[in-house]
Amino acid sequence: MVTQAYAQEAETPADDHGAEAAGAADAVHVEDGVHADPTADTHATTEAYGDAGHSDVFPPFDPATFPSQLLWLAITFGALYLLMSKLALPRIGGILDNRKTLIDTDLAAADADRQKTDAAIAAYEKALAEAKAKAQGIANETRESIQADLSAKRAAAEADLSAKVSTAEASIAKTKAEALTHVDEIAAETAQAVVGQIVGDVPADSVRAAVAKVKG
Repeated sequence: MVTQAYAQEAETPADDHGAEAAGAADAVHVEDGVHADPTADTHATTEAYGDAGHSDVFPPFDPATFPSQLLWLAITFGALYLLMSKLALPRIGGILDNRKTLIDTDLAAADADRQKTDAAIAAYEKALAEAKAKAQGIANETRESIQADLSAKRAAAEADLSAKVSTAEASIAKTKAEALTHVDEIAAETAQAVVGQIVGDVPADSVRAAVAKVKG
C-alpha cells in the first residue's frame, strides 16, 4: 500500500515533467518547421514509470507484502492441517490400531499357550503322583504277597521238618527199642564167647541167666 502510494506520487511529477518536455520539444520542432515523433511521449512515460516503481527492499521483508504473506501462511497452514487430519493422521491411527490389535492378539495367544502349558504340567504332575501311588500300592501288594508266600512256605517247611523229625524220632525209638530187645542176646553171646575162651564151652542157658542176673 505504501509502495503503491509512493509510486503514484513518483509518477505524477514524472508525468508532468514528461509533458513539459514533450511540449517544449513540439515547440522547438514547430518553430523549426519539423513534425514531432508521435511515440516519443510513450517512451518517456514508460521509462519514468519504470524508474519510479523500482524498490531497494527485498520483497519478503517489505512491510507492504506482510498482509499477503500472512494470508498465504494461513491458507498453507489450513491446507496442511486438512491434509494431515484427513489423510496422514487417520492412516497413522490405523497403523497404530493395527499394531495394537496384533500385539493384543499375540499377547492373548501367548497367554493361551501359557495356560495350556500350565494345564499340561498340572496333568503331568497329577499322572506322576497317580503313577507313584499305584507303584507304591503294587510294591506293597507284592511285598505282602511275598511275605505271605514266605510265611506259607516257612510254615510248610516247618511242618514238613516237624513231621520228618517226628518220623525220625519214631524210627530212632523203634530202632532203640529193637536194639534193646537184642541187647540181652548180644550180651549173652558176647559173655559166652569170652567165657568159652577162658574156661571152655559153657551152656547158653547158664550165660543168659548170668547176664540177666547182672542186668537185674
